[in-house]
Amino acid sequence: MIFFSQPSFLGNEANYIKKAMNNLQLSGDGIFTKNCHEWFEKNTGTKKALLTTSCTHALEMIAILLDIKKDDEVIIPSYTFVSTANAFVLRGAKIIFVDIRPDTMNIDESKIEHAITDKTKAIVTVHYAGVACEMDTIMNIANRYNIFVIEDAAQSITSTYKGKVLGTIGDLGTYSFHDTKNITSGEGGVLLINNEKFKERAEIIREKGTNRSQFFRGEIDKYGWQDIGSSYLPSELNAAILLAQLEVITKIQDKRLFLWNKYYELLIKLKNRNLLELPTIPRDCNHNAHMFYVKCKDIKERTQLIAYLKDYGIYSVFHYVPLHSSIAGKKFGKMVGKDIYTTKESERILRLPLHYNLTESEIKIVVKKIKKFFNV
Repeated sequence: MIFFSQPSFLGNEANYIKKAMNNLQLSGDGIFTKNCHEWFEKNTGTKKALLTTSCTHALEMIAILLDIKKDDEVIIPSYTFVSTANAFVLRGAKIIFVDIRPDTMNIDESKIEHAITDKTKAIVTVHYAGVACEMDTIMNIANRYNIFVIEDAAQSITSTYKGKVLGTIGDLGTYSFHDTKNITSGEGGVLLINNEKFKERAEIIREKGTNRSQFFRGEIDKYGWQDIGSSYLPSELNAAILLAQLEVITKIQDKRLFLWNKYYELLIKLKNRNLLELPTIPRDCNHNAHMFYVKCKDIKERTQLIAYLKDYGIYSVFHYVPLHSSIAGKKFGKMVGKDIYTTKESERILRLPLHYNLTESEIKIVVKKIKKFFNV
């Protein structure tokens, strides 16, 4: 059996969980959370990092920070996970979907300006598979129209664009630590605050709308209800696992990149014969091997290949169904411009097994079966 995804535990996860228990503080913002915050601030350059219970909740915090309200518009790619849209819909926003680029599966930067109106509050970039959107162009558009840029970098930890860490280019960014991601805390996320104006309020929103964090640092003599908010703090158990993963992140990423490159090397023959398409990595982008996907001719061929691999105990999966065509997408948003690539490319994409525990020999088995499917 070759599984599509598995969490990996390489370091001190169990030891740190035990230490957190011995510290007699399992609620959030203990020493493990503090150490995680320091790691992100040091290694990404963000002005402030705040762990959250999920990447979804980090996005919900962003919607509150931006004061999103009824009839505000937020531009996002249709090819993304529902959380990208849900966070803003919960505050009353209308979602404006635009088409994607077929090479990276990211938002098509050339379609954004046409979708901007006087109601546009933010542009959300989603760095698919840990490969960057064309951020210089997007930031230029946002600056000209005075619009916030949010980076949904759920899949993109350690990836860069022109040397800049993804998640730190826009006003606010997020990562996910769900157990399908490169590093995990089981469930979890982080909010990266790159615009100074949001630092203090973000802490308050994360602490149920109170200035409790300032109280614990001794900055005020009592705390109280200051703003809307919720309980977005992960427990110290989650932070303990995450810190152990962060300590070995280079080892994890190096292994994933090795496996990613091995897939590419072994499948290039099929690409050269126009039987499959392989991922495109633009010149200015360094990716993190979050996923390896191929593109089949169409949805029929993809469905057949998924079933064929499954017969051999190999689990491969498709990905997002475009949001603009979903029930909620039609209710809470609209597509601006033509859907040239979003639906077409989403029906072709097939993700292959990729995780730290995967071996080179297993990749060779996967590729061998794919070649057999195509009679190569």
